[in-house]
Amino acid sequence: MKTIALYSIKGGVGKTASAVNMAYLASLQGEPSLLCDLDSQGASSYYFRISASRKYNSEKFLKGKSRMYEHIKATDFDNLDILPSDFSYRNLDIELSEAKKPQKKLRKNLEALAEDYRHVFFDCPPNLTLLSESVFAASDLILVPLIPTTLSIRTYAQLLDFFNEHDLDRSRIRAFFTMVEKRKSMHAEIIEEHQNTAGFLRQQIPNSAEVEKMGIYRAPLNAVRPASAAAKAYRLLWDEITATDPGR
Repeated sequence: MKTIALYSIKGGVGKTASAVNMAYLASLQGEPSLLCDLDSQGASSYYFRISASRKYNSEKFLKGKSRMYEHIKATDFDNLDILPSDFSYRNLDIELSEAKKPQKKLRKNLEALAEDYRHVFFDCPPNLTLLSESVFAASDLILVPLIPTTLSIRTYAQLLDFFNEHDLDRSRIRAFFTMVEKRKSMHAEIIEEHQNTAGFLRQQIPNSAEVEKMGIYRAPLNAVRPASAAAKAYRLLWDEITATDPGR
């Protein structure tokens, strides 16, 4: 089982759209994939038209095993399941702070799923919190979407500093540019400055109204508009990830 987090300290950078589309692309390979919606806003869950049951909450998520697994739901797509978010997830950091070894909680809770899924994706909330640290410990690969702006680059640097300060493995981090508008000089300049930097993927996701319309389609863009420029970009990004991390 390979665990992949879509993570950024900064919000509004395309984490959810990337998580939804890459989980779908992974499922097309014929191997079961699971998307864990960890954001209390539940955007990934919304895109798949799925809600958590009334009996599910953050407490059951943290207890793991059957109390969590029985709330995994099938999507409309073969080989793709989702563990939907619940609004109670807004309290996850408080509850994690009261748990033993909170940084290892997520990985431990997912161990029993290894025989059921080839890929597990985490759609993470923004910020750098105790839940983030649990995600870092549970992830084989951490994908960081970046809008080519100074603030996004700054938060990426903050993430790298955090990994250095806590002696975490930075080699698991891969950044890629999203919502790219090449006509903007700042975007072009930042991409040119970083495109050959270690840890940066080359494929970029363009700014696209089609991505925004995922909230209308309520499905992965690659499922409903596979010929769109953004869908093609996500497919090439997934190809690059699998080619550069074949063992992950």
